[in-house]
Amino acid sequence: MAGNFYETDRAVSEYLLFHYATASEVLPYAFGPKEALNYPVRCVTECLEPAALPADARGLDLGCAVGRATFELARHCREVIGIDYSHRFIDTANRLKDAGAVDYTYAVEGELRAAATARLPEGVDASRVRFEQGDARNLRADLGVFDVVLAANLIDRLREPRLFLARLPELVKAGGQLILTSPYTWLEEYTPRDNWLGGFEQGGKPVRTFDTLNELLAPHFELKARKDLPFLIREHARKFQWSVAEATVWRRKS
Repeated sequence: MAGNFYETDRAVSEYLLFHYATASEVLPYAFGPKEALNYPVRCVTECLEPAALPADARGLDLGCAVGRATFELARHCREVIGIDYSHRFIDTANRLKDAGAVDYTYAVEGELRAAATARLPEGVDASRVRFEQGDARNLRADLGVFDVVLAANLIDRLREPRLFLARLPELVKAGGQLILTSPYTWLEEYTPRDNWLGGFEQGGKPVRTFDTLNELLAPHFELKARKDLPFLIREHARKFQWSVAEATVWRRKS
């Protein structure tokens, strides 16, 4: 199964680098798209409206991977739950939470690797954070409601994204914030073609993911912002994935 990639050593290494590495570790060149670094942090700093959160805010990070955005939400929320389908990602995030640091290696060239350490972000109260393995299509019923829900680069990796979107009105409090980001990379290895939210023609007209999101969410949410968020995933010293996610920020209607 394609989803098994997220249980591999390579995935854990690449995502620790993506979430916690220094700029020079990710991009060891003076040139390059530096604005695409620190993506999990920017999903929070560029999309969340902290002033609109109550003092006892609850946050939910769905598809949290190895947890950087979860920790960033904890700067603004009293309690944050990070959920990911990958057992390896959740185990790694919990190790980082408990120990404060995780050693790992990342690819340089061929079999050559470099050592690095992922560290708990400075100033974050890790006691506010809890990680658990779970399926975004079938979240446990007793999660409760949240003042902010973040789903970064998740919807185009779900088998049934509409099931996930249908659950969101139950998860976000009235007046709460919903942040969705995605590069809309629809692939049949993750999502059956009939379940894509966009990227195809229907009745001779192109169907775009944003339009489907708007159609499905508009009854319960008001669109507050829409912006591009570039991101960079390093595979090795001379190969990178440069992508542009679209971020949509929504406010739960009363």
